[in-house]
Amino acid sequence: MPVNESFDVIVIGAGPSGAVAASILVQKGWKVLVIEKEEFPRFSIGESLLPQCMQFIEEANMLDAVQSQAEALGFQYKDGAAFYRNGEHSNFDFSKKFSSGAGTTFQVKRANFDKLLADRTKELGADVRYKHEVTAVDFNDAAAIVSVKNEAGTSQFLAKFILDASGYGRVLPRLLSLELPSTLSDRRAVFCHLEDGICDESYDRDKILITVHPEMDDIWYWLIPFSDGTVSFGVVGDVKYFDESQTNEAVFDHFLAQEPYLAKLLSKAKKTTPVRSLQGYSSDVTQLYGDRFALLGNAGEFLDPVFSSGVTIAMYSASLAANLLDKQLLGEDVSWQEEYADNLKAGVDVFKHFVMSWYDTELQNVIFFQKDDNDVKAMICSILAGYAWDQENPYVNKTERRSAALVDICQESDENQ
Repeated sequence: MPVNESFDVIVIGAGPSGAVAASILVQKGWKVLVIEKEEFPRFSIGESLLPQCMQFIEEANMLDAVQSQAEALGFQYKDGAAFYRNGEHSNFDFSKKFSSGAGTTFQVKRANFDKLLADRTKELGADVRYKHEVTAVDFNDAAAIVSVKNEAGTSQFLAKFILDASGYGRVLPRLLSLELPSTLSDRRAVFCHLEDGICDESYDRDKILITVHPEMDDIWYWLIPFSDGTVSFGVVGDVKYFDESQTNEAVFDHFLAQEPYLAKLLSKAKKTTPVRSLQGYSSDVTQLYGDRFALLGNAGEFLDPVFSSGVTIAMYSASLAANLLDKQLLGEDVSWQEEYADNLKAGVDVFKHFVMSWYDTELQNVIFFQKDDNDVKAMICSILAGYAWDQENPYVNKTERRSAALVDICQESDENQ
């Protein structure tokens, strides 16, 4: 089959990581093609951004677009995270974090947000093509050959390098047999959007609310408000807790009714989207890069939605890969292992430790112990805000040891009360 066109870089996927990577590269003068299987806008979860994301949005020259259209698109200002468990409240104000950098961000409907970023990528000069599906990838000494199918038929494109930003689609891991089972438990999420009708004056719309199930502490709920009076609401737990014989809507209603605080808060809520479910979303791979490719964000490893780390990891990986690839294309020597894989993994491992200790309840106890402002709370707050690569933070630099010591302190305090 003849090659249709040639590019410096082909990016698979037009979501946040693909848009950020493509925008950085095209502004550095490279010819970039973005291939997206879906038509935008399209529904997606991962709606509560972390402040660390703002650095990469700004780097990609997208910040003005996001800020200027935030109100029109229903983006909700976000300044922290709130937690609730059996009558206990614990709030984290991101402006009081340990790390430098942005302390606020937005909670976004991903359909609008992703389209905004993709549109901006196109404005900056990238070639973005929707409803195009990558069906095969081959490599030779000079280039990567990407086979793409759309309504008009099949085409082939050449590129010096491929960035896989396909998210849950995990295009290159599937095509190149790179997939590994995740070390995390198999969990299910059931979720939808609601017209919330919340009239409780104590409810803070500027924060994501994470609520622990009153009886099973490894089940939790997210409540993500938007500025138009709607929310994203979902429940997450081990697959063993979900009745496969029930519809998604029945499961959703069942779990909402089990948490009295949320049931009261959302007593006037009405569903505005179908109830959806997602299962087996955690993933891992044998390698994050090869001679002519690198995996970004969820295409490489996805952990769990509990701390909203997905988009942050995706954008961090996009920035790392795009800047490293720019050097490589200019003829500089680079180390994808040290400068990309090891760098990215350092922060992912911090998030992973937090996820695992959340489900074994150790981190839950720490979070609900931290009621007053102090240095430790500021350091934990930084990680919750996405600054998982800040080596100045002791809970990043020595995550397991510091976390274990903190758990012991909290337990001793509880025993002495």
